[in-house]
Amino acid sequence: MRNKNILISGAGIAGTTLAYWLRRHGFTPTVVERAPAIREGGYKIDIRGAALKVVERMGVLDEIRRLRTDVRGGSIVTATGRAVASMDGDTFGGREGEDAEILRGDLQRVLHDLTRDEVEYLLDDSIAALTEVGDEVKVTFDSGRTRVFDLVVGADGLHSATRALAFGPEARFVRDLGYYVSIFSVPNHLDLDRWELTYVSPRRTSLTYSTAGATGAKAMFLFASEPLEYDHRDRDRQQRILADAYAGEGWEVPRLIGGMNDAPDFYFDSLSQVHMDRWSKGRTALVGDAAYCASPASGQGTSLALVGAYVLAGELAAAGGDHRAGFDGYERALRHFAEQNQNLGPANVKRMVMRSKSQVWFSLKMLALMNRMPGKDRMMAKIVEPIHRAATAIALSDY
Repeated sequence: MRNKNILISGAGIAGTTLAYWLRRHGFTPTVVERAPAIREGGYKIDIRGAALKVVERMGVLDEIRRLRTDVRGGSIVTATGRAVASMDGDTFGGREGEDAEILRGDLQRVLHDLTRDEVEYLLDDSIAALTEVGDEVKVTFDSGRTRVFDLVVGADGLHSATRALAFGPEARFVRDLGYYVSIFSVPNHLDLDRWELTYVSPRRTSLTYSTAGATGAKAMFLFASEPLEYDHRDRDRQQRILADAYAGEGWEVPRLIGGMNDAPDFYFDSLSQVHMDRWSKGRTALVGDAAYCASPASGQGTSLALVGAYVLAGELAAAGGDHRAGFDGYERALRHFAEQNQNLGPANVKRMVMRSKSQVWFSLKMLALMNRMPGKDRMMAKIVEPIHRAATAIALSDY
């Protein structure tokens, strides 16, 4: 096997999954992670279609099912809290059949447990510079140390530092969809029992939910906006933006927003996608959000990370470690799947965030009407069908 010594930047879902499969195929992966510890917390995510096969082949599908959020259902509410429409959890979340919903932090812990004894993790550090020297890549870390690897893979998310070093500035590849998202933990002051409440107003959507085994709840906010200037690591600035965006809003919004200051897991970012002509350059490749972020609005970011990591490791192994052949095979096998899932984002967010009072009024009326109709299950199936078509838009090879 050629090019066995591989550095992975980022210990998220994509990076950890890639480390697992590379190790299984006989490579020696090392994972560097900016955070001082493996990140926990985060919102609920869905594992669908081809991604279910990946976690099944990793032997963790039963554990993932055990850790399911078990959200029983959800309601759309008015400013006074009156439920306009309610539906079961799978319908509300666009799931069917074997699909599994799990908290991101729980999935991260399961994947890390698979790799922590066999993979070297360099925590509280990150890549500062990459230099290809012959058949190797010299890596300089922020800590000042240097090491040499055969290949480097960036699995470091939407704002990938690896992508910037190897491919160029972020602005060349990141497309802002015109919306922002924030999510964080809050006290469960509404006493929700595995239930989700969503409130929609013009250009702003707010929701809160509780999951199985959790004493608290999550609050999530989606709002439309022109591009905003801020540092993606400046929490204070992000919180001011969020507070300003929801100033004067009704329902439970003021109380939910008020919980952000004490939240240990505050998250804020644009809804953006990454589009690249190539996911590799020389001895460096990208996987997950760093290469083909579909945005949280797609509902497929985690599945893309799982499938992308599986395919990249498998194609490198099938090529005997030949990085050119392996990277090319990865592109051919995954490009259609990535594009199909990226197409979901812009369409989904337009249904999640309404642009005007009239659109909000009409949508709530239609939901209330549909909620009482005997054929509502068939109508909902038509709405979620594109998600499942995209989730299964790849035939996984058995590497």
